[in-house]
Amino acid sequence: MAPEQRTTRPEQTHDTPGTSDATDATDATDATVTTVTTDTNDASVALTASDPSQAWTTDPLLGTPFETRALGDATLVRTAATPSDPRAVVLYLHGYNDYFFQAHLAEAFTDAGYAFYALDARRCGRSLRDGDVPHYQDDLHEQANDLSNAVRVLRQRHPGVPLVVNAHSTGGLVASLWAHSLRDAGVPDALVLNSPFLDIGASRWLRAAASRVVDLGAQLAPQRPLTSAPSYYATYQHVSAGGRWTFDTELKRTTGVPARAGWVRAVLRGQARIARRLAISCPVLVARSDASGPDSPTNPDLDRQDTVLNVANISRDAPLLGDRVDELVVEGGVHDLVLSAAEPRAAYLEGVLAWLDGALAPGVREPAVQTGTGA
Repeated sequence: MAPEQRTTRPEQTHDTPGTSDATDATDATDATVTTVTTDTNDASVALTASDPSQAWTTDPLLGTPFETRALGDATLVRTAATPSDPRAVVLYLHGYNDYFFQAHLAEAFTDAGYAFYALDARRCGRSLRDGDVPHYQDDLHEQANDLSNAVRVLRQRHPGVPLVVNAHSTGGLVASLWAHSLRDAGVPDALVLNSPFLDIGASRWLRAAASRVVDLGAQLAPQRPLTSAPSYYATYQHVSAGGRWTFDTELKRTTGVPARAGWVRAVLRGQARIARRLAISCPVLVARSDASGPDSPTNPDLDRQDTVLNVANISRDAPLLGDRVDELVVEGGVHDLVLSAAEPRAAYLEGVLAWLDGALAPGVREPAVQTGTGA
């Protein structure tokens, strides 16, 4: 069944997020979490600055035609099967307990005429080093910096070519805040979010209370695990349990990755910023499954539902991202829509490519409003 597309147009606000409310202590803290740069001109320079040449080598995980190169503490992945004159460049960012292994995603984009790159953020996937705490970050600014570093490389390799950022789950949270912080620089040209982690799922009063408790806990013991549980979703996806996909279970763990206090605090702060409304200047597509369910081996719909996030919350919060947000609802999709069964997976990929045809059409994007802030 073809996915449902909806267009949301939130009410306009005269309050520019991160500026007029910056005197609030919480907002000031959020600004340090979400802002890539504090000056619009600096952002433009940073994203076009030359990058020292780095050697690309065959990716040890996926093999040919995939290649990798170091990017500071992160790792950039590309496919050598790149069109000579791409219509746009796609940069993919994974979620929590995740890394890039979805070769079929790269193939779908390159077959459609896009150059494709993926980022394994610091302490994740290919970037995990001895002594690292997997996926830990106590400031979402860390992965935002990884995104900016990757974009520098892509701008150098593909000057003047539109940039699409495609991000999943927690990566979608980071990418949303990052795109908001660079709204005056006109970066990116389109944002595609695959089941983004926009909300923790609690009521407003409970979320506020939890934030205060987590804040204190993170100050005292930032790496203390707050939750830890197996990922039946990941288990079911892996070939060893009869699933469709082969991936490294040390890099995407079926046993799960503990959510530590510092990480939870960073996520809650980022989500609190989204709750106050962002102003992403590019077109945004928010894709999600049509249903959620428990992450339990007894759930008969484990392969047809998002068993990680509440899709109703994703739908509710999507309009907070900007004034041009479309929603793609995929019937029978799992949390990572790219890992769904054949029919919903095809519906997701076809829906994304069709949406990009419109989002990247000449004249669709209006010039970014210059406000003099990158907060």
